[in-house]
This record gives sequence, structure tokens and C-alpha cells, in this order.
Amino acid sequence: MSELHPYKIDIAQDVLDDLRDRLDRTRWTDDAPGGDARYGVELGYVRRLVERWRTGYDWRAWEARLNEYPQYLTTIDGQSVHFLHVRSPEPDAFPLILTHGWPGSVVEFLKLIGPLTDPRSHGGDPADAFHLVIPSIPGFGPAGPTVDAGWDTTRTARAWANLMHRLGYTRYGAHGNDGGSMISPVLGVIDGERVAGVHVTQIFSFPSGDPAEFEGMSAEDLAAMQKLQWFYEHKFSFSQVHSQQPQTLAHAMADSPAGLLAWNAQLFTPDAMGTQDLDDDFVLTNVALYWLTGTAGSSIRFYYENARSQEPAEPTTVPLGLAAFDGDFRSIRRFAERDHKNIIQWHTYDAPGGHYAAHLEPDLMTNDLRGFFRGLR
Repeated sequence: MSELHPYKIDIAQDVLDDLRDRLDRTRWTDDAPGGDARYGVELGYVRRLVERWRTGYDWRAWEARLNEYPQYLTTIDGQSVHFLHVRSPEPDAFPLILTHGWPGSVVEFLKLIGPLTDPRSHGGDPADAFHLVIPSIPGFGPAGPTVDAGWDTTRTARAWANLMHRLGYTRYGAHGNDGGSMISPVLGVIDGERVAGVHVTQIFSFPSGDPAEFEGMSAEDLAAMQKLQWFYEHKFSFSQVHSQQPQTLAHAMADSPAGLLAWNAQLFTPDAMGTQDLDDDFVLTNVALYWLTGTAGSSIRFYYENARSQEPAEPTTVPLGLAAFDGDFRSIRRFAERDHKNIIQWHTYDAPGGHYAAHLEPDLMTNDLRGFFRGLR
């Protein structure tokens, strides 16, 4: 089945009423001693967001905002796949696929759509225009949960290659954040003849265990190592649970929207990655998408599948570019260049874009994407 079915998000009112009722009846935990954030996401933060979700947040407004853009469902490899497909008014625009991660969604990229597809109307050069394809990772969002096992990075990348072929794009670029920063380079391996370049916000290359790898390391790389070590020691429990027992956690997330909010907020709170300061409605919209589509549990299975993937993650051979922002854990250049011989751009920004730079620093991200692909079209 290769048909593309036009799609609009339209959450039934009884689902929204049930959500409101559950939020009204939230059973709160006790606070950690002294409200100490070292114990995990703070009670005060979750209470504040739940109150906003109950009394001030407008899902229908965000639903309408998402529905401003053409969306589709299609079936690939037995799985329903949701995506936005926003074509540029410029006939020679270059196709680009943007991929999110967990606990994000296609909402991450909404601020990029106008400037990337229609630079002429946003103070840019029309020669930099893109046709955008923005899919939801299978098991995340409107297409619903995954229906079988094995939806890891590689299988998702294969689905993206199939999707771009289905849309008629014979040459295109790929960008990714978080999980998308893993999927996009693999897409460059799988579909290297058609992928012109891969642009990411993280390059996941780490020490091999050989002490000699640390000799003469730059101050920038040492600082990145220290931040990565802190994250691993204080914030990595979510990955362990997702990789080992996702279904155990899924029962709780399917029953409590406040619990889902608290769990996903691990990577939304200001101390999660550093200095990011996300607006409440952005956080709530991402969480609401998981709740309203019943995909909280299936989304975290992505980690389980990756932990058991039988296929080696080969380095992509197409041009690779990085745009890293303050507040995110920084990629370690020494190890990235060890694993990838084709890095043609390494940009680090002091701007506090954090882990969601497309949302917090859309102008910088837009310009970085334009610049990277300018010579690869």
C-alpha cells in the first residue's frame, strides 16, 4: 500500500474531556526533601504545568496551527506513518526531511517551516528554499503506536528513504535532532546515492575506552566530556528504563497525564541539558501529542529496539554538518572525527538553544541549514 492519504488532526472532544477530568483528579506525590531537584523533576514544576494544562492551555489552537500545514498518512513496511509535507512556492526548492526525537515531536520544527520553504517572504534568498518533509517517528504521534517489533533507527531510516522516493524526490537532504540525529546519518548510509548531505544537532560519538584517546584533548572537548559525564551520572535513568523495561513504565504513562508530563519533562526542564528555557505551551503541546494519540508507551520502545539492533551503525559517507547550541550536551569533536571522515561543518553557538534549538533559536538554525546545504544542492 503506497497511497498518501490527506490528514487533519481532530481529537475527539470526549478524549479532551477525559484528559481534563484526569488532570482535575491528579493524585500528587509528596515533595522531595527541601524540594531538591537532584531527586528528579520537581513537584512545583509539574503542579504549575498541570494547572496551565487544566485552565489556560488551548489544545484546539495548537491543533489548528498544526493543521495549517498539509499532512498525510501512508503505510510503510506495515506501519502507518504520519508526516507534514510543505512544498515551497519556489519551483527549484531543494527537498529536506526533518526528524525529531524523544520527548519531542514535529512541533519542534514549526518555527522553521515558513523561513525554510519561503525565504523570499522572510528576508532570505529564494535560491535557499526547501520543500519540507517532517515525519513523526513511527510510534510517536498521530499515526498511533507501532504494530510490531523492530522499529529502531535503521528501520526508521529505511522508511524515510521509502517515503522520499514515494514523494518523487530523487535527491534530498536530511536534518535531525536527538533521535533524529541518529536516524538522519543512517539515512545517509541507506540512501547515500540520493542523500546530498546530513545536518544534525548532535553527533553521538563516544570514547572507546582507550586512555590514549584523551591525550592532548582540547579544552572544548574536555568540557564536552565533563558535561556528558554529568548527564550520564544524573539524567540518564530514562534511557536505562526505556532500553530495558519500557512496557512496565508504559502502564503508568497511559493512565496519568500528570505522570506522563513529569516523565517527559526530564528533558524539557531548564536543568535537563543546561540553559534552555522552554515556554510552557511548547512543553505541553509535545506532551499532549503523546497523550492524545496514545503513543507514550510505543515512543519509548524506540530505545528498547535500538538497544537490541542487530545491524551495525556504519558511518555515513555523505557530507555531515553539525550545529550545536549552548544548553545541549556538546558533541565531542575528537571522537566525531574519528568515526566520520566527512564532517564538512562544525558550528557551535553560544546562543541558549539547548536541546530544542529549532524552537528556541529558529533564525540561527534556519541560517545554518541554508548555509550547509547551499553547496550541496
